Amino acid sequence: MAVVNCNPEFGIELVLAVPYAYWLYEHGELDGVITSTGMKPFYFFTDNVEERYTFRTIDNKAANMDSLPNNWIYGPNSNVEPGVLNYDQWSVPPFKDFYKNDEIIFDKPYIVVSNKYNWEHGHEPYGFFDIKCLYEMFNYLTDKGYTVIYKRPKNDEFPLDQNEIVGLRQGFRDIVSDVEGIGKINDFQLATYYDGVYCLDDLLNTYSNYSYNELQLKLYANASGFISVGGGNCLLCCLFQKPTVVYFGGNMVESCRPNFWTKNNYHFKINPLIKPVLDNDRKIMLNDEYREFIETIKNTFIGEENEQ
Repeated sequence: MAVVNCNPEFGIELVLAVPYAYWLYEHGELDGVITSTGMKPFYFFTDNVEERYTFRTIDNKAANMDSLPNNWIYGPNSNVEPGVLNYDQWSVPPFKDFYKNDEIIFDKPYIVVSNKYNWEHGHEPYGFFDIKCLYEMFNYLTDKGYTVIYKRPKNDEFPLDQNEIVGLRQGFRDIVSDVEGIGKINDFQLATYYDGVYCLDDLLNTYSNYSYNELQLKLYANASGFISVGGGNCLLCCLFQKPTVVYFGGNMVESCRPNFWTKNNYHFKINPLIKPVLDNDRKIMLNDEYREFIETIKNTFIGEENEQ
């Protein structure tokens, strides 16, 4: 019997710890899980979950990752096959089936747009959707008859790692832009200009009986698909194995490392329906050249009538 005990970055826990715990459960070998505050819903398959940690760490050794079969998200042969793990003791839990529900529903099929705005490994935020890009996405999706759920954590919803803490200290709190005829607005204010766009934070008030993670898991289970930035955001979306368009920008390993995107990559292993859009130089966002990214969205989500 084994106890899974670690507190790494959120995305690393989803890829390395949760599938190992579920594999142990399937084989009758899971004794329990020790994890970070708020993570119990991700281990729905066991009642023995202790939310011991109030923080996360980007130091994998300090996070106790050496106790797992995979201690590094980019795999044991990261110089040859980056992103390819040892899958011998690795099984993705059926999140979609477990969290599917009749309570959190909308009149139309909905797409989750998952954003972030954090300090990223020594750099100012770069892998995020800016106001203009959100505007393009919201316009297209609502015009096609979709409802949109917009998520962008403010970093007060869950235990933080060092990057998130530095981001708050540096003042990276709002995605802001000047919009002609309106003035300076942030991303949450942009959402209010649409009848069919809902912020996850507002839905938390409506469904106050659920925790942050419980609500987003239930929301994601009923979604028609996802549009996300890379990192933990996209990995959470991928757990539900639905069409998922993901922007990987800046200096992210997923964007710039050769041979990363193979069919044995953990992204595809979790969700074969993922569609990565790579932007190593961040030209798509910095130069407002959204064509490839928006075209990928259009080719993936073609209209409400096709969801019925």
